[in-house]
Amino acid sequence: MTATTYQPGEIRGLIEIDASKCKGCDACQKFCPTNAIEGASGAVHSINEEKCLSCGQCLINCPFSAIKETHSALETVIQKLADKNTTVVGIIAPAVRVAIGEEFGLGTGELVTDKLYGAMNHAGFKIFDCNFAADLTIMEEGSEFIHRVRSLVKGETNAGPLPQFTSCCPGWVRFAETKYPSLLPYLSTAKSPQQMSGTVAKTYGAKIYDMQPEKIFTVSVMPCTSKKLEASRPEFNSAWKYHQQQGSNAAPYQDVDAVLTTREMAQLLKLLDIDLATIAPYKGDSLFSQYTGAGTIFGTTGGVMEAALRTAYKVLTEEELPKLEFEPVRGLEGIKTASVTLTDKSLNKELTVNVAVIHDMSRNIEPILQEVLAGTSPYHFIEVMNCAGGCVNGGGQPIDGSGTSWVANI
Repeated sequence: MTATTYQPGEIRGLIEIDASKCKGCDACQKFCPTNAIEGASGAVHSINEEKCLSCGQCLINCPFSAIKETHSALETVIQKLADKNTTVVGIIAPAVRVAIGEEFGLGTGELVTDKLYGAMNHAGFKIFDCNFAADLTIMEEGSEFIHRVRSLVKGETNAGPLPQFTSCCPGWVRFAETKYPSLLPYLSTAKSPQQMSGTVAKTYGAKIYDMQPEKIFTVSVMPCTSKKLEASRPEFNSAWKYHQQQGSNAAPYQDVDAVLTTREMAQLLKLLDIDLATIAPYKGDSLFSQYTGAGTIFGTTGGVMEAALRTAYKVLTEEELPKLEFEPVRGLEGIKTASVTLTDKSLNKELTVNVAVIHDMSRNIEPILQEVLAGTSPYHFIEVMNCAGGCVNGGGQPIDGSGTSWVANI
């Protein structure tokens, strides 16, 4: 979808500045990739919502806690959990489980997957790990990339242009839509793991839960404020469209009904008197809580690319990758690049694939995009994450006592 303004039904104004707290220090402006924060130095600032990506980087980096997120679904989710006629499905992103423990006195970065499962199960959620959908995403995105590369080798032009960009990050997708719509054909056509999760939960999941899909309420728990905007997009009602084709007369519903940030999930558990630190671990009780390491690493910069390269290597060479880790796309450099030579057994040719990984868009994205626009990009596949460090530093994550994010100074 090409858009320069919000579409009907989309949430807008997700991030706001509290004028009574703003000091006009300009710290927030340094972290905004679209210059959406307006106001002279020393004066109260405001956010131009047409430019805003809802990424929340200004929020987590404001030293005066003057920026807040709006449109909380907390009360609605609690009401749905209490409704015996509704199945509430909790979709848990990989970056949440290494951050939410901080809100309950656990160590910074401590992995609390089983405790989070236990707390959410106790609250009444059915567990749907977003890592399951991340595995689906990488199969879709990786397969699409292979198809584009093979078509290029064959001299075909109908598979989509290269370089292929990832499409998991809603801040990046909206950035491309609003500033560089001519680049949209370069983005993967795959939905993000969040949106795949919602669709699967209300189609295949409806059979697993033995429920009418309209009685399933999907709640994604995300490190990202922009995921609220993504879930509200009017085109993301695939499950409803599918069931309409099967004869359903239900009123329209979204694939993902509500999004809670990591901070909001911690708040919900506290409101329900559930202590994550002391809750009994839980392993999940369905296929949806099973996943591979490929999905797990989606939460950090380079994770999507590493998972994609694993998939590409397996499909093209028909062999397992000799070493699971792919070090060149790891780390916190703003732009990471690598070249991988693979033997495509189907075409009986060697292919050298050039890749790039970008995070912290406000500082690093423009040179890469200008190369693509000029037709001089050396890359075949480019991962983009808006936030510095990736989703682990998303706008919905816990904020330390100083009011700054853990990678603010990289």
